[in-house]
Amino acid sequence: MILVVDSGSTKTEWRIINGEETGISVFSSGINPYFLREDEICGILESELSGIPSRGIGAIYFYGTGCNSETKNKTVKDALERYFSADEVFVGSDLLGAARSLCQSGRGIACIIGTGSNSCFYDGRNIVSNVAPLGYILGDEGGGAVLGRKLISGVLKKQFSASVNEKFFETYKITASEILENVYTKPFPNRFLGQFARFISTNIQIPDMQELIISSFDEFIKRNVLQYPESKHLPVSFTGSIAYNFRTFLTDILKKNGLNTGIITLSPMEGLMRYHISAGAEKKIR
Repeated sequence: MILVVDSGSTKTEWRIINGEETGISVFSSGINPYFLREDEICGILESELSGIPSRGIGAIYFYGTGCNSETKNKTVKDALERYFSADEVFVGSDLLGAARSLCQSGRGIACIIGTGSNSCFYDGRNIVSNVAPLGYILGDEGGGAVLGRKLISGVLKKQFSASVNEKFFETYKITASEILENVYTKPFPNRFLGQFARFISTNIQIPDMQELIISSFDEFIKRNVLQYPESKHLPVSFTGSIAYNFRTFLTDILKKNGLNTGIITLSPMEGLMRYHISAGAEKKIR
């Protein structure tokens, strides 16, 4: 029995594989070692994982946001080893999880576009190269936080039609000063900004909103994907809520840039389950 985990800053999904059987998803709070100490992670495990056994697990494969250095990975691993009785605990980045989910054991360009964005060239085993995502201030092109930032900026600077501005303030019942306070003085401004991507989706029939999506995805392709020489001949695949919900626009942008669309998924979990079931079968054959 193995446990596969996909974690973001706000939500974590836990799934058990027993042979080729997969259990139901159990969700907990997000586990990001940039914001949580080992004891705090243990607290989440103890209070929110009643549906997951703590013993009898052969291996845990944890893929998470913020798990991009030995120090941060150790924080998560130590917490998992304290709570679970498992023979093996692996902690890797959310980008590695996305690559394994999207590409399995094949070569490809794997991308995440959710609240933030990221990408890599994956050779079927490892991430070979990665264009730095840089976060929602300097990068994260196409991600929900950047879309929200561009939407709010356009609304406050009156760059959209009057009807868009009116609809925005009718929808959110928020003032300009409250927006600025949330962005500049309150914690997690990326989450605050990311929520406004829903407005774009709800009003996607409006040309201004379509142009916002198209220009943002075009930025992501040009500033990230096209920097991988392999993107010219390998499939480019995506996971994440923004990529999935706006996949029609995304596939059009890929085509215009001469790129081959791979797969586009809402979440990496189903692909990760296939990857680890296959990996388990290969181990048995050997």
